[in-house]
This record gives sequence, structure tokens and C-alpha cells, in this order.
Amino acid sequence: MKIAISGKGGVGKTTIMALLAGELKRQGRRVLVIDADPSPHMAETLGVKNAQEVKPIAEMNTLLTERAGKTQGSPFYNLNPEVNDLLQDFMLEQDGIRLMILGAVQTAEGGCACPENHVLRKMLKKMLLSADETVLLDMEAGVEHLGRGTVAGADCLLIVTIPSRSGIRTALKIKKMADDVGIPRVCFVGNLVQGQEDEKFLEQELGEQPLVCFPDSQAVRRAERAEQAILTIKEGLQEVPGQLVEKLFVTE
Repeated sequence: MKIAISGKGGVGKTTIMALLAGELKRQGRRVLVIDADPSPHMAETLGVKNAQEVKPIAEMNTLLTERAGKTQGSPFYNLNPEVNDLLQDFMLEQDGIRLMILGAVQTAEGGCACPENHVLRKMLKKMLLSADETVLLDMEAGVEHLGRGTVAGADCLLIVTIPSRSGIRTALKIKKMADDVGIPRVCFVGNLVQGQEDEKFLEQELGEQPLVCFPDSQAVRRAERAEQAILTIKEGLQEVPGQLVEKLFVTE
């Protein structure tokens, strides 16, 4: 199964993806995590050693330009770049979980870096379509990635929201676009929920019950502040990671 995750910035989507990865691994599933956020920090969240030294592929300008076949002064580039070797060369593994840090090409003043982004999209599509393990895709915040169709190939999109008006507005926009691009399954996930009042608010404003609701965990907050891995945390989570896996894989 290929599972993408999105939501408004700051709602905890990377945290939830790490907890999901840890639970999947605990249950014996092979897991590949792809960090495609413009400001990737999944490596730190998973506890990868020397995470700050890991360079996202999006920042490897020379490599991306070379693979795109782009020459200086020419508007043309290769529409079918070779990426198979990159999928292995830039894959990390930590405690049985594989990780690829794609990042996203950032340009000043809204400039275009189409060839370089094309290589990244080709790599992402290849992994989503060919990987034989459970793939977890951490996308950038908001709705831009859906407009570009970069989650094509995902079986499920988890939209994380907290019990706030702004979080819910973004979540509903993401769901509409996800439905428009034809993602087979789209589910809401609540986060930082402090009780039944928050749960009822989410259900009422979203128009449906979230698949699960993660509680506001002090243990997770402490680990994040200390830059410690959170994928094995259980304190205060009330078995929610396990419930999420069960509901995602209910048809298997």
C-alpha cells in the first residue's frame, strides 16, 4: 500500500507518519518512508544518525541538472531521465525502516526549475509504482502538491488536522482536490485532540468522523523538543497508531 500524508503546516503530519512507520515495522511490515517536504525533517523524527548531515536530493543541483540533460542556455531537457540507480544510491536505512529524502526544489522569487523538479517527480512516481513494501509519503503542507498531481499512484491520502478552524479549512480544501485527482481513498486524521469536545468539533466541521484521533501527547512533545526519535513512543497515545494501521489495512 502507498500512503501519502498532508495537511496544514504545523498540524503534526511528520510526527504521525513517523508513529505510523514505527507501528508498521512493529507489526512486521517492510516500510519505505519518502520525505518530499520542501523543509524535510523526517530523518530527525525517525532518529537517523547524523541526520543534519543528510542532504536532500532536491539540493543536489549538479546531479539533477545532469540527469535532466539540461544544457546552459537551452530550454530543452530530457523528459525521461534515468533515475533507477538514484533510488538505491540515496536510500538510507535505520532500524529496518528505509528512508529517501527527496525534498523539493526551491527557487527565489517564484522562478521555475522545471527540469530539476521533473527528475524528482520521476523518482517519486517510480517509487510509488514499483516499490513492493508499504510506502509512506510525507508531502509538503497545503494543497500545491495535489495541483501538480505528484501523489498520483497513492492508494490512500491521510489528511491531518487539529481541532482549529484554519486546520479544518485547509483539510477540506485538500480533500476536494484529492477527490478531483482520483485518489482511491481519502481519510481525515485528528491530531492534538484533548477530549470528546475536540473529537465532536472535528466530526461536525469535517462532515465525517476522522479515521482516528491522536491525543495531545506530552511524551511526543518532549521527544520532539529534545530531537529524539518518536517512532517507538507509546506513552499517552492510547494505542492509536495500532488502530490507524488496523483501519488502513482492514481489507487485507
